[in-house]
Amino acid sequence: MSIVRIYTDGACLGNPGPGGWAALIIANEGEQELSGGARHTTNNRMEMIAAIKGLRAVDSQSVVDLYTDSKYLYDGITSYIHNWRQSGWKTSSKNPVKNSDLWFKLDELSQSRFIHWHWVKAHSGHVENERVDKLAREKAHTFHDQLENENGQ
Repeated sequence: MSIVRIYTDGACLGNPGPGGWAALIIANEGEQELSGGARHTTNNRMEMIAAIKGLRAVDSQSVVDLYTDSKYLYDGITSYIHNWRQSGWKTSSKNPVKNSDLWFKLDELSQSRFIHWHWVKAHSGHVENERVDKLAREKAHTFHDQLENENGQ
């Protein structure tokens, strides 16, 4: 059983707006960078997609240390998700959980893997977090630039 570290981040130019996500996977075999984005999204969705893409890219038998600077993602997956699942995906105020489509995917991935979730402070000099932040922002700018070109700006 191998131990894999995954560092994730999301970025958005406007919220909502063009966004990007990135995941850095570090394992015995080396490193792998994944990134992508969307034309119209939110920062929270990009944070979640980064984690989903990172987890899907590693063997389900691996032990995963996943690092995120998103309190939304970290608190949601380590604390709130248990109550959401029991309450039929409703918040404590009885409203539907936002981004439930992505929470379902994260919940499924979490059930089939052994994951240690870690929160790191953003923009604090954490090398891998800074690396995925840069990748995610680059992707967000790529989608922003595409939209501007399409709109003739």
